Amino acid sequence: MITEIAQIEIHPGREKEFEEAVAKALPLFLEADGCEGADLHRSVEHPTRYRLMVRWETVEHHTVAFRGSQGFARWRALAGPHFAAPPQVEHVYPVLAP
Repeated sequence: MITEIAQIEIHPGREKEFEEAVAKALPLFLEADGCEGADLHRSVEHPTRYRLMVRWETVEHHTVAFRGSQGFARWRALAGPHFAAPPQVEHVYPVLAP
């Protein structure tokens, strides 16, 4: 399994609207082929910084299948207006686990 970590900076004062947009978009991720789940985390130290963590079977499930889908277009339409900068995205895999 691969975890996509998207660090997202949003416009100050739009935190509630962004969180509502992600809540609406969450089913788009969960319905996507290869998606194993998703979580949204908010920074304590930087309240306009979020990390969207999406678990995928493979990197290609994210970068090819999802990014080329209508679900991705809908996600960006919902959340994109709140972005202060383009999200920084990376993919990680576990090397140590309990």
